[in-house]
Amino acid sequence: MSDLNDDLRTRAAWLYYKEGLTQDQVAQELGLARTRVLRMLAAARLDGTVQIRVISKNSHCIALERELERKFKLERAIIVPMPQKPEMVPEIIGSVLGEYLTDLLSENMTIGLGWGKTLSSCLPSIPQQQDAGLSVVSLLGGLTKVSKFNPSEFAWRLGDRLSAESYLIAAPVFAPDERTREALLSHPGIREVFRRSENLDVAIVSVGDLSPTSTFVSYGLLDKEEIVSLQRAGATGDVLCRFIDADGRIVDHEVNRRVVAVDPQAIRASRKIVLASGGWHKLAIFKAAMKLLSPQVIITDEQVGERLLDD
Repeated sequence: MSDLNDDLRTRAAWLYYKEGLTQDQVAQELGLARTRVLRMLAAARLDGTVQIRVISKNSHCIALERELERKFKLERAIIVPMPQKPEMVPEIIGSVLGEYLTDLLSENMTIGLGWGKTLSSCLPSIPQQQDAGLSVVSLLGGLTKVSKFNPSEFAWRLGDRLSAESYLIAAPVFAPDERTREALLSHPGIREVFRRSENLDVAIVSVGDLSPTSTFVSYGLLDKEEIVSLQRAGATGDVLCRFIDADGRIVDHEVNRRVVAVDPQAIRASRKIVLASGGWHKLAIFKAAMKLLSPQVIITDEQVGERLLDD
C-alpha cells in the first residue's frame, strides 16, 4: 500500500509540476478528491520528491557573494535574500544547503555533520539517492531529550536520504563530568567515529549563540549559571558545542571539558568545510567561527553577509 501511495503521489506531482495541469485537473485525472491532491502535493514538497529551485537571485546578493569570496578567499559564498519573516532564515539557508550538498555529492564521499535547525532544514531539499558508497559521520553526541534537532537523529536521517552508512556518537553531547567524558571516549565504537572524522571529504557545520532563544536554553542543555559563566569567560557562541571567543579561540571553561564531540580545530583538516548559519543574533559567532575554521564555503543571509564586509 505504501508503494502504491508513493506512486500516486509522484504521479500527482508530475502532472501538476511537469505537465502543468491544475489541481482540479489532477484530481479528475487520478479520480481523487481535490483535498487529497493538495495533501499529496504538500507531502511531495516536504519529503523531497519535488525539488524547486529559484535559479535567479537579486543582483545585491550576487555582488555580496563575489565580495565575500574575494575578502575571505572563499571557494564559494552563497547569500540568500532576507525573508520578510526573520524566523524563516534557518529554514531558507537549510534549503539552499540541501541543494548545494546534492550538487556536491560524489561516490565514496565521507561527510561530517554538525547539528541544529539550519542543518536539519536541508533534508527536504535533498532527493533520495541511490547507494554510492557514501558515509555520514556525526561530529557530536546527542541529546538525552528527544528533539527533531538531535544531532544523531539528523545524521541518521541524512544518511538514510543518501543511502549512506551512518556513524553516530552514541553518547550525550555533554557528559556530567570530565572523568565520564574520558570513559565514553574510550569506547571502541566512539573511537571509530572520531577516527573517521579525521578523514572527511566535507564537513558541514553551523553555529549556536548564547541568547535566551538559543538551543542551549530551549532544551535545557545548560543552566542559566553556566551560560552566564561562559559569557564571562569570553564565549560568544559555539561550534560543535565547543564555546569560542570572538577571536575563534576555544575558551578555558569547565563546560568545554565535558563536551563529547569532535574538536572543531580538528575538522580544519577536512578537504572542504561548509559553514551554514544566519540571522543577526548569529553574527558574532559566525565571525568567530570563520576565524576558527577558515571555511571554503559559507551559506548565510544578506544581512550577515553585509556585516562581514564591514570589518
